[in-house]
Amino acid sequence: MAAKHQDIPKQYRPGWLESLDGRYGLARELRARFDEVCNDLGGADRLSYMQRSLVERGLWLEYWLAQQEQALSKGGDFDVGKWVQAANSLQGIYSRLGLERRQRDVPDLAQYLAAKAGEAG
Repeated sequence: MAAKHQDIPKQYRPGWLESLDGRYGLARELRARFDEVCNDLGGADRLSYMQRSLVERGLWLEYWLAQQEQALSKGGDFDVGKWVQAANSLQGIYSRLGLERRQRDVPDLAQYLAAKAGEAG
């Protein structure tokens, strides 16, 4: 079993979100954001692999940008060129995914009751 991490990797790598140790608040927060974005897009079960990958990349960039902004506010190193490039990349990812919320497919009441009756039988 691979070791779980407390913080996100310095460089993006696929699967980074799953590598975070769920006992830490950061992991729980980022997984909640992943779920929230997927839900806004109609639910993770309706998203393609590519869309879920873009969500994961977007979250990594969002976190990285926040870290850079925090460093700037504390007088630390800040590379405005890298920040702008990352912000533009994040905007591109969000534009590709869409900024509008999408409804989930929900069965009407008759379909729901028929499904429940089938489960009980």
